[in-house]
Amino acid sequence: MTIDYQEMLFLFLGGLGIFLFGIKYMGDGLQKAAGDKLRDILDKYTTNPFMGVLAGIIVTVLIQSSSGTTVLTVGLVSAGFMNLRQAIGVIMGANIGTTVTAFIIGIKLSDYSLPIIAAGAVLLFFFKSKKVQNVGQVMFGFGALFYGLDLMGKGMKPLAGLESFQDLTLSMSDNPILGVVVGTVFTMVVQSSSATIGILQQLFGQGSISLEAALPVLFGDNIGTTITAVLAAIGASVAARRAAATHVIFNLVGSIIFLLILPLFTSVIEMMRGALGLNPEMTIAFAHGIFNVTNTLIQFWFIGLLAKIVTKLIPGEDSVIEYKAKHLDPIFIEQSPSIALGQAKEEIVRMGEFANVGLEETKKFLLSKQSKHAETALQLEGAINNLDRKITDYLVMLSSASLSAHESAEHSMLIDTVRDIERIGDHFENIVEHVEYQLAASKNSEFAGIEDLEEMFTLTITTVQKAILALEKKDHKLAEEVIQHEILIDKMERTLRKKHIKRLNDGESTPANSIVYVDIVSNLERIGDHAMNIAEAVLVTK
Repeated sequence: MTIDYQEMLFLFLGGLGIFLFGIKYMGDGLQKAAGDKLRDILDKYTTNPFMGVLAGIIVTVLIQSSSGTTVLTVGLVSAGFMNLRQAIGVIMGANIGTTVTAFIIGIKLSDYSLPIIAAGAVLLFFFKSKKVQNVGQVMFGFGALFYGLDLMGKGMKPLAGLESFQDLTLSMSDNPILGVVVGTVFTMVVQSSSATIGILQQLFGQGSISLEAALPVLFGDNIGTTITAVLAAIGASVAARRAAATHVIFNLVGSIIFLLILPLFTSVIEMMRGALGLNPEMTIAFAHGIFNVTNTLIQFWFIGLLAKIVTKLIPGEDSVIEYKAKHLDPIFIEQSPSIALGQAKEEIVRMGEFANVGLEETKKFLLSKQSKHAETALQLEGAINNLDRKITDYLVMLSSASLSAHESAEHSMLIDTVRDIERIGDHFENIVEHVEYQLAASKNSEFAGIEDLEEMFTLTITTVQKAILALEKKDHKLAEEVIQHEILIDKMERTLRKKHIKRLNDGESTPANSIVYVDIVSNLERIGDHAMNIAEAVLVTK
């Protein structure tokens, strides 16, 4: 039999591309249909490792990517939303959640893939309702997943007749470690365990590979999927690297355990296949599910030990930004509104300190162009947004309490101050984005007149620091200094604009750089305005 290698390669690669697109598109649709509350699910329902496992399962089922859940979890650990122990629970749950794709594949709907794609397209393009379009996106991705699988299956069918492939499968049957290596490397290349397990299901369904050879490959697929988190953690925070290391250790230990009991595991799967009448694809899906569930049940009791191991492996203090409010106790609203008001003020001062640090990190990013400063600034902006919501909700609840005239005035002032600090966060986020744009758009990554920008930045940071300190201490003298600083910032803004226009006219700056430069100056001037608002609020309250 003559094998058309070109057709075989094109079918396989094209099918793989469509499959990966289908998984991603379906996951995005599910995420939109879920209201994009995945971060909230992980935040609220990870109070302990057990709840973390459940949250990890739910989120991974919704986004159809264990790597995506792990990356999301890393961000929450870095942000202080959850500790490493809770994150390990989520990672374990993500490994269980990702098995759902294999079960979907096991249903064998390839014959109906094109009608499902057509139905999804109708919902996507002929309905204006976002909810209906989201359902259409899920259906389109679902159909594409099966269509891609069908193409891959057709591409791989001739493999069964290749002597070299037959020799490889025999070697994997005799040497399970070879199978693990093959599965690991292939998944590292594709960066999707769902895809490689789907390919394994197709090969097993065609009889191209035995169960004894398929199961070690399955273990390797689980190890290989950790590469996404590892790549994401390179150069990232200590928390990110620890979470990625946990993902690797968890799957590595699980694979070693199952390799040691491989004959028993193979017998159990064969027995289940006969007892339940499973088709080949569903047999692999059950093996995948049992592997991940059992692995989680075994290692769940050693979460504390896992956390200690990765902390030893990756030493160092991590700069965790604590998103969660520290001082907003609802009990005080009923028992002592005046104490509740003080608690809210403490949290606002803490929010203001985040704004100060965020501005400093933004300045460092402008001067050094090191992405770590941009990442920290954006994390701080996220913390400010979260505190804005929490403090505002707390103050709204407090407004229904019995407040004196003086307390009511301070209450109103605090609500306005929260908004001003939140806007400061928005402005330094804008500056970070402007610098990133300038770095991407221009080979010359340095501004003309950078010294002037640095001077204005320093003055703006000092102004915000004094405004927050004036708020904390109720210091009228500091508040008046803030107003004087703001006048200087306004003058500097006008001067810098004129100087930069001259540089542009003289050909010392590019139009793209000039737009970014002027936008940064404008954002700094507006930050000064918000600092002045805080200072004026301090001056009108006793």
